[in-house]
Amino acid sequence: MSGTAIAVARFRFSAFVHAGESARKYRLARVWLALKYLRDVNSDRVIRSVASAFCFRCLPAARDARLGRTSPVCISVFILTACAGPQSALAPAGVGAENLAQLFWAMLIGAALIWTVVVGFAVYVTCIKPGAHSETTASRLIIWGGVAFPVIVLAILLAYGLTLMPGLREAGEGLRIAVSGELWWWRMRYFPPDTENPIESANEIRLPVGQRVEITLTSPEVIHSFWIPNLAGKVDMIPGRTNVLVLEPTKTGVYRGQCAEFCGASHALMAFSVVVVERDEFDDWLEKQARPALRPRAPELKAGRDLFLATGCGACHTVRGTRAAGIIGPDLTHVGGRLTIGAGILPNEIDSFAHWIAETQQIKPGVHMPSFGMLPKGEIKAIAAYLESLK
Repeated sequence: MSGTAIAVARFRFSAFVHAGESARKYRLARVWLALKYLRDVNSDRVIRSVASAFCFRCLPAARDARLGRTSPVCISVFILTACAGPQSALAPAGVGAENLAQLFWAMLIGAALIWTVVVGFAVYVTCIKPGAHSETTASRLIIWGGVAFPVIVLAILLAYGLTLMPGLREAGEGLRIAVSGELWWWRMRYFPPDTENPIESANEIRLPVGQRVEITLTSPEVIHSFWIPNLAGKVDMIPGRTNVLVLEPTKTGVYRGQCAEFCGASHALMAFSVVVVERDEFDDWLEKQARPALRPRAPELKAGRDLFLATGCGACHTVRGTRAAGIIGPDLTHVGGRLTIGAGILPNEIDSFAHWIAETQQIKPGVHMPSFGMLPKGEIKAIAAYLESLK
């Protein structure tokens, strides 16, 4: 949204207040300002079109103080924005999410039918024919409208939901990924069907499109909940128990996963990226992930590697190809090739690595890694550059 548009919007917003308009106009002006912003910044073509249309409807309504009639239409735009995006269950990109979305719409239609019938009968007896009714008529209204019809609709919905379950329980197709919910990050181990040694990564999942992949879910400490809304439903990760989720992506793209169970101080900062690619691209990526880290050639990167090892980072982290073999923290062998660091909270850039190293506890309170802000800024920058180079 341009600075001029913001200035104009604020001027109109202030005009409503200082001109002594009613509180209804004041609130609607704020709705219009939000719609204007939504229209200008949203990349989704459908949402922009709808926001633009409603924006032009809301402004005249604000001038005419017709909030009661217009606000439900305007507010519906915000509901529409929740139906798309990289973390929306109503924008499915996997078989599991498609089934859940179908079930949601079916249940919504069923609930609307029940509501319409029950409220319709209530309106009939209180407004259309408010007089006394015979006992027979009242009994029929209660039994058929309040009992029989809801039971029939709910039974149909239950039967429909049960028919979806067998497909969700089908086994995977060879590839297995073991995911462990740590405090507060994700440990991923890939088990290809043609090898015995797992390939370890962290805070990011890569999946081949069109292939059913089995995800085994565990947690060593507290309960987490593994959820990728665009691909499937959520499954709890319980200490001492292994749960299984099968993912079958149907569209390539980048999606967002999140812990959906409160797990402590940094629960809201425990996310991960999900990258769905073509099968050939996935096979090439997995092959590269199995290799050790490349030796740095640039002098500054060599200095960063030496500082990484000298400051004790290898006691908690692994970088295959070096003597760093810690298992407490995430595997950093190819950390520079991930989309984010810190479990989905910082972009994968040198400055982000430096910020994370120096102020870990401020960024993610309670995480096991201490802050290393006591190191000279030059050394922190060198370590950050080395980590970013681990593609």
